[in-house]
Amino acid sequence: MDRRTAVKNMLIVAGGMVLIPSCLREEGGASIELSRINVSAKQEDLLADLVEALIPKTDTPGAKDLNLHLFVMKMVDDCHSPEDQEVFLQGLTQMNEGKKDFEAFWQKETEEGLSDFAKLVKNRAIQGYMNSEYVMKNELIYELIPGRYNGAYKIEEING
Repeated sequence: MDRRTAVKNMLIVAGGMVLIPSCLREEGGASIELSRINVSAKQEDLLADLVEALIPKTDTPGAKDLNLHLFVMKMVDDCHSPEDQEVFLQGLTQMNEGKKDFEAFWQKETEEGLSDFAKLVKNRAIQGYMNSEYVMKNELIYELIPGRYNGAYKIEEING
């Protein structure tokens, strides 16, 4: 075996060892790294379904297509107080124990006034949707300031 082949094989093995942990999802763990909250895989799937009921797939991508549940979890983990994080985890636990009719959940929450958990999830899901690459590129048309030049625009005289 020559040295080139040995180095090449060693680099392939090292690269595989680096990539394998990111490809394998721990049984019962979240698919992204969270430092302050502990969300199980089952709770993550539940949150994905909950957010999908809020922003369903139509002619535009839905919440699952845009991975908004990951955005919600990361924002709660990074940007919210420990009290809000506790409310989030308690809400997920209660949703996990209850029935899974998410459209009815949002309807009930709207009629009764949003709970802290529902407000948090709804606000972060909408924020994630509005800041998603799809919406920014396809739905919101952005023109740099000062905008388009229109050489045929007539300027009115200002009498002063």
